[in-house]
Parts: sequence; structure tokens; C-alpha cells
Amino acid sequence: MMNRRKNLEKKILAFLNGSPNQSFKARELARKLDIPEPEYRDFRDLLGSLAEEDKITRHKGNRYGKFQGRERVEGILHVKTQGYGFVIREEEGEDVFVSQRNMGSALHHDRVEVELWAQPVGKLPEGRVVRIVSRGRENLVGVFQEGGAYHYVIPDNLKITRDIYVSEADRGGAGPGQKVVVEILDWGDAARMPEGRVTTVLGYADDPDVDVLSVMHGFGLPDRFPKAVEREAAAVPGGITDSETARRLDLRKLLTFTIDPDDAKDFDDAVSLEILPNGNRRLGVHIADVSHYVVPGSAMDTEALRRGTSVYLVDRVVPMLPERLSNELCSLRPETDRLAFSVLIEITPEGEVLGEEIRESLIHSHFRLSYTRAQALIDGKESGFPEELVRTLRDMQALSQILFGRWRAAGHIDFDAPEPKIVLDAKGRPLELTVRERLESHRLVEAFMLLANQTVAESVHRLRRESGRKYPFVYRVHEKPSGKKLDQFLRFVGAMGHPFDPGKKLTPAKLQRFLEGVRDTRHETVIRETALRSMMKAQYTTANVGHFGLAFKQYTHFTSPIRRYPDLAVHRLLKAYGSGKPEPPKMAAPLSGICKTATEREINAAEAERESIRAKQIAYMSGRIGEEYDAVISGVTGFGFFAEIPEILVEGLVKVEDLRDDYYLFDETRLRLVGQRTRRIFQLGDPVRVRVTRVLKDLRKVDFGLVEALNERTDDRNSAPVRKKRGKRRGKQKKTVPPNPA
Repeated sequence: MMNRRKNLEKKILAFLNGSPNQSFKARELARKLDIPEPEYRDFRDLLGSLAEEDKITRHKGNRYGKFQGRERVEGILHVKTQGYGFVIREEEGEDVFVSQRNMGSALHHDRVEVELWAQPVGKLPEGRVVRIVSRGRENLVGVFQEGGAYHYVIPDNLKITRDIYVSEADRGGAGPGQKVVVEILDWGDAARMPEGRVTTVLGYADDPDVDVLSVMHGFGLPDRFPKAVEREAAAVPGGITDSETARRLDLRKLLTFTIDPDDAKDFDDAVSLEILPNGNRRLGVHIADVSHYVVPGSAMDTEALRRGTSVYLVDRVVPMLPERLSNELCSLRPETDRLAFSVLIEITPEGEVLGEEIRESLIHSHFRLSYTRAQALIDGKESGFPEELVRTLRDMQALSQILFGRWRAAGHIDFDAPEPKIVLDAKGRPLELTVRERLESHRLVEAFMLLANQTVAESVHRLRRESGRKYPFVYRVHEKPSGKKLDQFLRFVGAMGHPFDPGKKLTPAKLQRFLEGVRDTRHETVIRETALRSMMKAQYTTANVGHFGLAFKQYTHFTSPIRRYPDLAVHRLLKAYGSGKPEPPKMAAPLSGICKTATEREINAAEAERESIRAKQIAYMSGRIGEEYDAVISGVTGFGFFAEIPEILVEGLVKVEDLRDDYYLFDETRLRLVGQRTRRIFQLGDPVRVRVTRVLKDLRKVDFGLVEALNERTDDRNSAPVRKKRGKRRGKQKKTVPPNPA
């Protein structure tokens, strides 16, 4: 058998090498090599194996030819809910489009090696997954279903396009319709389902707690700390020694206070403000000194890096550090002495920074204020607090407005978007959906944290310049939009009737002026959201390229070491450099590794937080079937349009087949649906009246029916909408973009 395979392999290679510029379908090649029909399946499998072994080349369309040595790149696979995906390269280069049939057994978030094909004109390069470097997950969450000969789990994540086979022995007591966690035992291949074992039964989807538990397990969020970490945290001494007090800057007599959400349990930043004799201000930003308690390389440190960040789900927090540190020793509680790392910044009345002092300190928070109470004190709507506190708060507000004014003049872009607020009952059921109120007290704290982060980064930059040494550092960077993303954005806003010409070079100031120009138009929200999606993702890195969105040349994260690992690393670096050491101190990982892990965990946390909010929104809407709302069109596709209810920030789909007054065609260029007969149009930003018709809890989707269009514009007869194909996959709805955007 082996000899026959080798002989056939030689025959295939000889034929293809003799036709170096041609490629052949498997059936065509079988005919040319006189392969008998009973042997065709083995022959076809051999072709696939030879392609995997790089002995021959598999071209697009499953054609085979002489091995060409195609370029291969590595990256993270991001699958869209339509089934296709993109491989995001870690190094420079365009994303690679991968169709569903060319993914093999790769799944969303896997690290893969992809073989590149020819790049279509004006589109992204295309490729095929040839190797899975590492899996992005070990467990999946889904709904257990009983089958005839076998059982299976349908993943919750729409981007996981393959069900998981589960044997009777591995069902773990799960019943049909229950949410479960399944451990993957065998990832399968392109023709075979993955196989798994149920490890945890979460309960039924209607149980109040199951939705958020599903999110936690689905995103790999831990529900407890390892015992070694808990033991280590319990052993940390809580007192402040005389020697520690003596070596620190003692700021306990300085009026200092925290401003946080009403339900906050950990307080990692406090602020102070003094008026100096020369008329300048000395702003103090005092940050919990977590690095004093967490030893590099310890169990706590290693676990904190693994988590990367605290995750704030809709009904709970998954902390980066054990509660003894996050809520007790490191938390800047009122009327308690605490170790801190302070940035004291001298600022002129016009907002110009003259200098800073960065010191390990000892502080005493005199008040614990919520954002609501701080705003009430500023507005004179609450009494009973010292006049000095009220005066300081008002001075702080004035200073924050001056700072934002200076930053806006330099090009700072305000992407401040509305955030949902969900009120839950004692069992976790949603009682009310609203939009979180944005107060001036929020902006006050935001301004001071931005300034502290910027000041710290600039101090290291100045140290590097003056000393001529490298002083490795962790930066928070945000690159300007890529050429293709910018082109897409320009075409989009042009189609919306708001042309934007950035000239030869896009700057933050130009983009900011454009966004200011669309303020108070009906397209403002949609354009701002599209502009935000067009931006590159902010990330942590050791190479400083500046922060485009903030218009800062140097920026880092320093102000939240209780909940962000990069901030903890920055504290350690500042302490080392402040003591005259030009090299980074010992860390749990190299700085580049810390940056990479922190960026990945931040993205994972943000997705989990959004999903937990969406889960409670869906639970709320499931009791609103038949209710009507005013909404705004937020997305348009070939199969319908999405509309968002501004008062509760819930989005749903109006299917094109439910628009029964006409046959609608999708105008991809202008992102709108156009009635073929009536020329009635639905496009981004249009107000509509909708009715809740269906809530798909398992898929976290809402369907709307159109009650009436509040803006019934019609298109001119000269437009040429493009008809788009409509596809279905397991009944799932999706918000689409063209499969390979220009």
C-alpha cells in the first residue's frame, strides 16, 4: 500500500512539474493520470495531503499545480457572523480575507498560518488557512441538544460556525436546551465536527443568572483565584511601617478625595488641587501604590498578568487582583492612610503645564464622593460639606474645562458615546434600561487622568532625551486610520451628503473639525460611530507612535493599577528610573510580552462587557413584544436594516422581506435600501417607528417590524442600486459588510 502511494505521488509530481504553468481540478488530473474510478477518493485525498505537505500547490477553486512556494503569513483569525473571516497580521501588512471553505478547522480567535493567493484589484489579499498555530480557546459555551445517534452543542458565539459533537458518555448530565460549557477534545477538520465533553451545566437560558455566566465562561473569564494566589494575598501585611512613612512624600494634610461611581468598591485614584502663591495651580493625581504589595514574579503577579485587566460585567466584576488588595489594602478608602504614587503637576491659569513631580507618597482621602454628589456640590444643590471642598471642586471643574479646550485646539477628538445603564432586581432580572447620564464631574476626573497619563509618559520621554539612554517603557498608542479604512470612511460620509477632504495628510484636528461640522445633524451619531470604527485599535506597545485620537505625542496608562496590568508595570518602571536605574526591573514577562498580553485581554474584556449588557437588554426586550418605539436606522444590509432605540440603546433588525410595500434593492455605495417601484429609501440616520416582533434569546437578537417611516424620502430615477445576494446560515441574523471590502 505504501509503495503504491509513493508511486502515485511520483506520478503526480512528475506530471505537474512537466506542466509548471498550469493547474488542474482533481477530476481532470485523475483522467490525465488514468486513475480508476474506485481509486478516485484515495487519489483526491492524496492531492490534499501533498498540498498540505507543500509538495504541490492548491490554487483557488481547488485546482492543483506545481509547488510555487506561496507566501505565508501568521495572525489571529477573526470570523464574521456570515462565516467568512479575516486574518489580522501582527506585523505590518493588510488583513487577509479567508472564505469559510478555506478555513479548514480553524475557529474564531485561533492563531493561524495562512497561504496567500493573488490579491484582487482594489481588495484585500485572499488566502487559505494551512496551519493552526494555537487555539484561541479550550472551552466553548452553547446549548446542548439531543440527536438520534449523537448529541451536539450549538455554540452561543455566532462566529463559531461549527457545532460540537458530544457522545452519550460525555454529556455530563446535560439535558436538551440547557446552556453548558464544553471542553474541546478533538478539533476535527474541514469535513469532521469538533468533539467535546460537557464540563459544566449552567442551567436553562431563562434562568436569571445563566446569561452572564454564559458570557463569563464563553470569554474564558475565571470565577475564582488559584489557591496559591489567595494564600499569598492573605499573607500581605496591612500596616504602614515608620520606615515606609519616613521615605515617602507625606501628603496626608492635603485636602484629597476620590470621585467614583455610586457602586464602586475599589478606589484607585484620588485628586487634590492647590492654588500656589504665584497664582498657578498644583494638581495632584494620587494613585494606589499596588506595586508596593505585588511582588514581580509572584503568584499574584503572574495571575494578574494572565488576567490583564478587571472585567466589569453588567452585574459583577471579575477582578485582576484578589479582594484583599483591590478592595482593602490598595483601595484609597476615606479617612484611611494609604500608600500612593502621586503626580503633582504645576499648571498656569491658562492650562499650560510648567512641570511635574512624580513621587511615592502617603495620602489620606478625606472624602469619598460619587459623580452624582460631586456634581450636586458643584451646582450648589447639596449642602453639609466643608466650603473648602466645594470651592476646590469648582476650581477643578474650571481647570478641566480649560484643559479640554487646549486639547481640542490641538486636535483632541471627542468620541464620547452614550452608554447603556441597566437596573437589575435582586435576582439579576432587568427592571429598567436607560442611558447613563454624563456629568461634568465625569469630565473633570477624565481630564485629570488624561493629564496624569500624558505627564508621566512625557517625563520618561524627557529622561530618555536628556540622558541618551533607552529607558524601555510601556506606551498606550493609537495609530491614525489605515489608507483603506480612511478611503471607506470618506466614501461613506460623502454618500451621506457630508463630503470630507483631509488633503494630503489626515490629522486629528482635521477630523475633529469635520465631526464638529456634522454636530446636531441627523447623521451625527452614525458618522461618529463610523469614524470610531474606522480608527485603528488603541494598544499597548514599547514603541511610541503617539495617540492619534487624543492628539498626544506621548501617552501611557498610569492611573488604574488595581484593574489594569500595564499601569502596574508603568509604576515599577517609574520607580526604577526614579532611583537612577536605566534598565527595567524584574517583571513577570518581557515588556513586549506584557504589552501583547494586556492588549489581547483588554479586547477580550471589552467584548465580554458588551455581551453581558446585550444579554440583559435581550432579557428586557423579551417582555416587550408588540411595543412600539421611535428608532434610528443604524445599519443597512442586503437583507434589511438595523434600527436602534436611542432611549434604551437597543438595536434590532427590520427584515427586507417584511417591507411589503415594494421590492427593495441594496445600494451598497450609499448604504441604503431603495424601493424598485416607489423609489422609497431607507438609509443610515433615518428616523423610523418600529414594533418589537420577535426576540431570539439564544442568539441575542431582536427583530423589529416597521410601523411607519418618519422620513419617507424617495430616490431619483437615475440612481442604480445594486442587488445583493441574500444568504442564510442556521437562521442567524447578521450585520453585514461586503465580504472583501475595498
